[in-house]
Amino acid sequence: MPTKAEIAEFLRAEFPQSKVTVVAVGNASATVRHRVGVDELRPGGTVSGPVLMTVADVALYVAILGEIGIVPLTVTTSLSINFLRKPSSAKDIVGVCRLIKLGRSLAVGEVTLYSEGNEEAVAHAVGTYSIPRSAAR
Repeated sequence: MPTKAEIAEFLRAEFPQSKVTVVAVGNASATVRHRVGVDELRPGGTVSGPVLMTVADVALYVAILGEIGIVPLTVTTSLSINFLRKPSSAKDIVGVCRLIKLGRSLAVGEVTLYSEGNEEAVAHAVGTYSIPRSAAR
């Protein structure tokens, strides 16, 4: 299976616009981080919903790639998020993913999002990814 460094390099090459970095991957899980700056804030000084959804989506993708290998056409088929509390505008967003099911054609996982250093979740997401037939294990 690919290493954390290999997945991080793949993301840098294929998604150069992304500010999400890989912290850890393996054992059907992943942890990612998104640095928060002024571009990520919405009125009221909170981190925008699209940033939180991006972190959740990337965390799922990384966890799946860590299990099946780098299969670029593994794609999101659904992503549902619950915003739980206001994230800190002064802290990075950390996403912790755990895969719930990894099948031959679909993967389901959940991601809990935190403001770095705070143990109370700011959001919780559940997502499903489609795995291309060419990657069937």
